[in-house]
Amino acid sequence: MKGQVTELTENKMQILKNGFVCEEMTKITHKSGLEIFVMRKDFASAYALFGTRYGSFDNVFTLEGERVSVPHGIAHFLEHKMFETEDGQDTFELFSEIGADANAYTSTDRTVYLFSCTEDFYSAFEVLIKMVLTPVFTKENVNKEQGIIAQEIKMCEDRPSNTLHYNLMRAMYEKNPVRIPIAGTVESIARITPELLYKCYNAFYRMNNMAICVCGDVEAEKILSIVERYIPDEKSEAVVFEECEDTAAVFEPVIRAEAEIAKPLFSIGIKLCEADNESSPALAVLCEALFGTSEDFYGEVFENELVSSYNYYYEYSRPCSYFEVGGDSLSPDEVLSKVKALAASVAENGVSREAFERAKRKVYADTVRIFDSSENIAEEMFESFLTGESFIDSAERYRYVTYEEVCALAKRVIAPERIAMSAVYPRQRKDDENGQQ
Repeated sequence: MKGQVTELTENKMQILKNGFVCEEMTKITHKSGLEIFVMRKDFASAYALFGTRYGSFDNVFTLEGERVSVPHGIAHFLEHKMFETEDGQDTFELFSEIGADANAYTSTDRTVYLFSCTEDFYSAFEVLIKMVLTPVFTKENVNKEQGIIAQEIKMCEDRPSNTLHYNLMRAMYEKNPVRIPIAGTVESIARITPELLYKCYNAFYRMNNMAICVCGDVEAEKILSIVERYIPDEKSEAVVFEECEDTAAVFEPVIRAEAEIAKPLFSIGIKLCEADNESSPALAVLCEALFGTSEDFYGEVFENELVSSYNYYYEYSRPCSYFEVGGDSLSPDEVLSKVKALAASVAENGVSREAFERAKRKVYADTVRIFDSSENIAEEMFESFLTGESFIDSAERYRYVTYEEVCALAKRVIAPERIAMSAVYPRQRKDDENGQQ
């Protein structure tokens, strides 16, 4: 049963229902273009986020006919500075005084400001709205933040997990900005100025590029009344995102590095293209059928003691998408050979019907469990805003994924030229290299 829609007000307040999962949410399209998603649930805590379709990927864009290029890391830098107020008070303190736990994050395709609380929700919600709407960028606070983030970047560079991830991005992508760390580089953030921050804020923090997502024991009408108190009705021109063309084949098959670790780490990616993502539910099922902990590949690498830790997932976002399987292994190259053998088999034969059925049930169950958490619900509502898919229908979409669809997709997207590996090995000491004890 697909979601039923009832429209109520001039602000396009819609009640969206899905009888399949017995859930209901409210979607409001404000006159400014801002989208508001509210799901009322009798949870102990409420969770709210105010997010924009703007991440580290978006360092080139067009606004009002002007093509703009900005330094890498500016989206993350801007996020840090949004917590400052004109009187110098840290907004974290305002949330804390109310009893709310606030945070923010930047990824490749989004910047999100959020809080959770058990009481006094609407006061905390007002703090969130006012914070996102009132940027304060000065030469002094920018210079101070450059030093803070430069230290953060240097610390991240020393993390083996960071090296592992970005080397995989560099292996898979030749031109895509996801090759660059979200925080940028020490050199790139040194070029950030208050003027550039305001330019990016004015481009991407437009209401028609943003969404508010709330879950908890809250009322949509009260949320809308607070929004209308602070956000004018006028719509603004939309920013034009710059797309990045890349090939289906990976850029480099393998990238190796060393770090201060006890055992080698590996991360193997199967690169997907934009056209592949038209079948995102089928791709999620396919990833589970290939690498899930109930499947043959998982059993084989553990039985042969090739890995001692293991993770896998399907990344699906505007800048890039891929399957990834990783962990630690004394022989990353052997694991890579196993992945390539699996890819060759799947490309020729598809996946087994048993693996498909298990994977479909697993992905469906994971999706249904989202409805048990206010945080997960709000985050997934924002994900649906970014992808254009319906959150209320998310679980039901897997009902319509067929075995034939997944097998056809596997034969199309699983190919040797789409596979890359990043591996990080224990650093060899000079005395080891010289054969000395």
